[in-house]
Amino acid sequence: MDVARPPVIETRALEKVYSAGTEAEVVALRGVSLAIAHGEFVAIMGPSGSGKSTLMNLIGCLDTPTGGQYLCDGIDVATLDREALAQLRRDKIGFVFQGFNLLPRMSALENVAMPLGYARVPNEARADRAREALAAVGLENRGSHRPSELSGGQQQRVAIARALINRPPVLLADEPTGALDTKTGEEILALFKRLRDDGHTVVLITHDPEVAAHADRTFVMRDGELHEEGPYDTRVRAHTGVVP
Repeated sequence: MDVARPPVIETRALEKVYSAGTEAEVVALRGVSLAIAHGEFVAIMGPSGSGKSTLMNLIGCLDTPTGGQYLCDGIDVATLDREALAQLRRDKIGFVFQGFNLLPRMSALENVAMPLGYARVPNEARADRAREALAAVGLENRGSHRPSELSGGQQQRVAIARALINRPPVLLADEPTGALDTKTGEEILALFKRLRDDGHTVVLITHDPEVAAHADRTFVMRDGELHEEGPYDTRVRAHTGVVP
């Protein structure tokens, strides 16, 4: 974990209110302050309705807060226009979901390379980088296989390789082991640890305490508030001044 750099993810008193001022008003986040350093593996737990999905959407720049501040790799997200926000999301955050979201008619290599098309990377370079990403997740020999020819664990590895293709500092994983058996889930979690060791920051959203136990730190969302459950590096606290 690199504590000499500012946090890659930092929220300050983040608030999110839906349908404010109406009878349907829902306060989804209440003053959430969080600092995650480069190279950390952090889990955020919570039951349905606790606010963890809302927090994930804000960290992933898929939604905007009602109040407070969010800095992604030192950039105040609120200062960005739509185009700059899309570029930040593409370059800074890789997304991994429970359902894999692979295109069935594309090979593993084509699925992994797809985000590079939006970044206007030349075709030859796309293939090279996609092969490199597949090798990083242990699937260098499965590039020509379609999703239907891969196991669930292999499909999730392809999804992780796709998330890594733009070399983002943050990997945001939403219930990534939810559709996998226990053994395969353990293999995916071991892969996240290796990615952390390689310098990636991994933020894992989960409802399962056994999955969360693999992380360096664990937070729990309760009624829109964030509570830390795991050990917290005091050097990070001293550097950021943020107390979750």
